[in-house]
Amino acid sequence: MFNAHYFRTYITLVETGSFTRTAKRLEMTQPGVSQHVRKLEGYLDKTLIERKGKSFSLTESGRRAYDYALKLFAEHEQFRHALDDDLIDSGECRIASPGSVGLMLYPFILGQQQMHPNLTVSYSFAFNHEIVSDLLEGRYDIGIVTEQVKSSELSCTVWHTEPLCLVVPADFAGATLSDLMGLGFINYYDGINHANHLLRANYPDEFRSMSHFRHQGFTNEVSMVLDAVARGLGFTVVSRLVLETSPWQRQVRALTLPKSVDEVLYVLTRRDATPPKRYEKLLDGFKTQRLQEIAQ
Repeated sequence: MFNAHYFRTYITLVETGSFTRTAKRLEMTQPGVSQHVRKLEGYLDKTLIERKGKSFSLTESGRRAYDYALKLFAEHEQFRHALDDDLIDSGECRIASPGSVGLMLYPFILGQQQMHPNLTVSYSFAFNHEIVSDLLEGRYDIGIVTEQVKSSELSCTVWHTEPLCLVVPADFAGATLSDLMGLGFINYYDGINHANHLLRANYPDEFRSMSHFRHQGFTNEVSMVLDAVARGLGFTVVSRLVLETSPWQRQVRALTLPKSVDEVLYVLTRRDATPPKRYEKLLDGFKTQRLQEIAQ
């Protein structure tokens, strides 16, 4: 029968190299230590140590059993911490968001993970509808989406806002809606929606629909859309998060517009589950950092 105490005794024996020191550390008798090792050997049906007087050496099976035991207890501790909702700097976090959010949020979370080694993060980049379905199926604990979701099974709350940017090639000299129509539009998931909101607010008398624009292409990877803009193929409308993390920042520029329009980001959680407090710390920490960056 599996017994974790036998594995713990065996780990201590290997690390101390002595039955006497093992017994003292674990507050056992030396015969008790020997019995645990024999029981473990019987359970595994392998000889783990070769005794040489008062000393011993590990067999190949013994070395493998030691490596397995270390992994076993490490995973046990990780699992135990993950069950404690009050721990804010340890445990597992399972998050999903669109790429436009994850481009900056994921690196921030990795930084937190570096500072807190007991924190583990599984982060997925996905579209809004994928996040909703996967959240309902329990694959994530929280999801961040770019549109409000109405569901009896999900709670949807406003989390953060980021300005939308109308991005054109760096050498583009136009500013009117006609100029933009002549340039053409580069689309991506959420691209048309964002462009509709921003252009309608800033060209209320002229703008009718994005269907009047020449569409120059589409990519499902938002981080790549500014590559097309940098090549002079068209304009697009993206969150400032995307522009600030783009390697093509010098090849593009955001047009100055009279009215600002924000992309609203929402946090989704299942109504029947309360996410551990560590999620709140991560999301609040990111918002605080963004506000500081904007203020600079």
